[in-house]
Formats: sequence, C-alpha cells, structure tokens
Amino acid sequence: MPPRKKRKTAAPATSNSKEISKPIISNTVIGPKYECWLMKSEPESRYENGIDVKFGIEDLINEPNQTACWDGVRNYQARNFMRDQMKEGQLAFFYHSNCRPPGIAGIIKIVKEGYVDHTQYDSKDPHYDRTSTKENPRWYMVDVQFVRKTKRFIPLSELKDMYMKHKQIDGPLSNVALFTRARLSVQPLTSEEFDFILSLEEAAE
Repeated sequence: MPPRKKRKTAAPATSNSKEISKPIISNTVIGPKYECWLMKSEPESRYENGIDVKFGIEDLINEPNQTACWDGVRNYQARNFMRDQMKEGQLAFFYHSNCRPPGIAGIIKIVKEGYVDHTQYDSKDPHYDRTSTKENPRWYMVDVQFVRKTKRFIPLSELKDMYMKHKQIDGPLSNVALFTRARLSVQPLTSEEFDFILSLEEAAE
C-alpha cells in the first residue's frame, strides 16, 4: 500500500489548545468582517498520484502539539482568505468532507498566519505546481491547532435544513458560505454564523 501522506508538522504553538479564545476581528477586511472560518478536509483515504491525502480531525490530534500546516489548497479565493484575512487566534470549524456523512467534527484555531505553501515546489506531492516559483509563490497556507471536538458531530444534512429555513426568515445562516459558496474548501464565517452553528452541538440528534 502506498505510504500515507503526512502534512508537514508545524512549529509548536504556545497557546493553550484547551481554551477557546475570542476570535480576533480584522479591521482591514472590506465588506463582512470574517472573524471565523470553516475548513474542509477528508477523513477517509483517497489517493492522488499514489499518495494518501487523508487528513481528518484524529490525524490533527495525533500531530505534535496537535498542530499542523493546512497545505494543498489550490483555489484562489480560498488561498486569498488564508494569505490575507486569517488572523492568529481566530477559530474555525474542522469539516469532514468527501465522506458519509459529511459535517463538522471539531474546532481548530489559527496559530500561524498565511505563509508560503511548500508543497507547490515538491514534484512528488499531489499538489505540486510547476508554474509557481520561489520568487513569485502562488499558494499559501496557515498553521492550525486542535481546540476540541464538537460535543456531537453536526452533519451537513442538518446544516442544510437550517439554511433552508433561515433563507425564508433571514436567519443567521441565510447567507452561509457552506451553501452559497459550497465548492470552497476554506470558507469565511461571521461570528453570528459561527455562534449559531456552535449552538447546534447542544441539540438532540
């Protein structure tokens, strides 16, 4: 079996992963102030060029200091969020994608702001980009640290039901990117959206 792909271990974070700090608000963002995020990764094995790109929340928990770089993003809008708008201390949902069922598995924290993604230069990596140069890097990443699992797994189907209801009443999830910009692997959330989704972990399944 081909070796499992390991994300490059990030530098140790000094913050306490057991405490959820208040998200930091950027004053430089034009438009909605994206204070929180939703980041998608695949918890089940899938091979690209013979390398397993699986990386679920348990994999993050098993990394040194429960911290890893979020590499391999190859969408320009998602890249821009990580490079320009993600701030140290902001929170994100760890979302399991391309699995059954997809949904939110936990909470992570940004512990290092956007920097150059090394995988774009590695010809053996599935995310290699031969057109990117070190003088003019195309792709960026951030470091994230595990905070905690959600009290229960929040499935996509439940979030979609909420979204459909909120569209009718202009509720907190009426414009949530999970459904308005569904293809993005890194998505912005307002603090209102984040708080409402987080409140769902208390609901009965």
